[in-house]
Amino acid sequence: MAERVRPVTLDDLVGQEHLTGKGSILRRSIEQGRVPSMILWGPPGVGKTTIANIIAHSLQVPYFQLSAISSGVKEVREVIEEARSKPGTILFIDEIHRFNKSQQDALLGAVEKGTITLIGATTENPSFEVNSALLSRCQVYVLKALQEKDLKKLLEQSVAKDSLLRPLTIVLKSTEALFSISGGDGRKLLNLFDLVVQTQLAETGKKEIIITDELVMTVAQKKIALYDKQGEQHYDIISAFIKSMRGSDPNGALYWLARMIEGGEDVKFIARRMLIFASEDIGNANPNALLMANTCFDAVAKIGYPESQIILSQCVAYLASSVKSNSAVEAIMAANKAVQQFGDLPVPLHIRNAPTKLMKDLDYGKNYQYSHMGEGNFIEQEYLPEQIAGQRIYNPGNNARENELRKFLKERWKDKYGY
Repeated sequence: MAERVRPVTLDDLVGQEHLTGKGSILRRSIEQGRVPSMILWGPPGVGKTTIANIIAHSLQVPYFQLSAISSGVKEVREVIEEARSKPGTILFIDEIHRFNKSQQDALLGAVEKGTITLIGATTENPSFEVNSALLSRCQVYVLKALQEKDLKKLLEQSVAKDSLLRPLTIVLKSTEALFSISGGDGRKLLNLFDLVVQTQLAETGKKEIIITDELVMTVAQKKIALYDKQGEQHYDIISAFIKSMRGSDPNGALYWLARMIEGGEDVKFIARRMLIFASEDIGNANPNALLMANTCFDAVAKIGYPESQIILSQCVAYLASSVKSNSAVEAIMAANKAVQQFGDLPVPLHIRNAPTKLMKDLDYGKNYQYSHMGEGNFIEQEYLPEQIAGQRIYNPGNNARENELRKFLKERWKDKYGY
């Protein structure tokens, strides 16, 4: 169903308004007919392939699509050769992070010379998975998971558009299960919905289909899938793995770890998620967690399977059993919010750098107090711009280690930040 109703214009695309809404950067590029090579980075089922198709359809240019799972240098070179006689050719590569360095290098010359406009789609951080030379020649656009309002709009829009469903009478009594199981993945939502409808049609023969949460759960549970590192289960199981560690359950975490190992999941993919988890969910509650996860990543990258499973197991048990805190996440989110709300506030003069006489004459660095000259290596002074002076951005978590940090900060700053 997802393929049957795939949008061909930006106005029909659901979600990603920050990139494709009125006046947005990507929409302007498309409307002006000057689209750069780009990497579309985001979770599955949020519109990466659809945006590539829309660009090609809007610009009316030759369009080639490859999957990095099944294609290699040979296929890439064939497209590049054909593109030499077809100006404006777009090459879309799905799962581009699965290309190795030599495969990515095969794209460099063609992208640099403009022989092709590359659109790569990835669910992985391109800073890690796309080599720097290729990355520097592409714009990176970040796509967001679809919210419930987006999923609702997508479902309603798709049901109305799908010629196979139009003869049916579909009653949506409840959608909670559909939205919950899809997890922000539009493709997964539509394909599950289609499966539910077709299952009911086959079983009852009636053209009136009543969708309930119970029906959705029944159909979904019958569709048993083994671990597929290229499919939806990949994302479901890594989600279960992370949430088990976050919930301090090493039993669940180790089970999902074993599912990934048995399924042949990339050992660095697992270790990278654990490295992120160590800061995102543990942070300063136990700073050793980040050291452990980083050491684990280095070790498994050197060793590989099968021995790496022992190292992964040790680290997973440690992370799952560690005290938890998400204060680092909340801190950077609060800082980002302040930047977005107040814009580019000027740096207070006393903490500016003053390498030249002119800067000193303009009072750059004037009245700055060197903290190490104070008692306990501390002198109270303002480090935030005037408009947000006194705003607390970091709030230590309620655990033994961070309570020590809270006590330290309170002793220094008294009541200024409310520690």
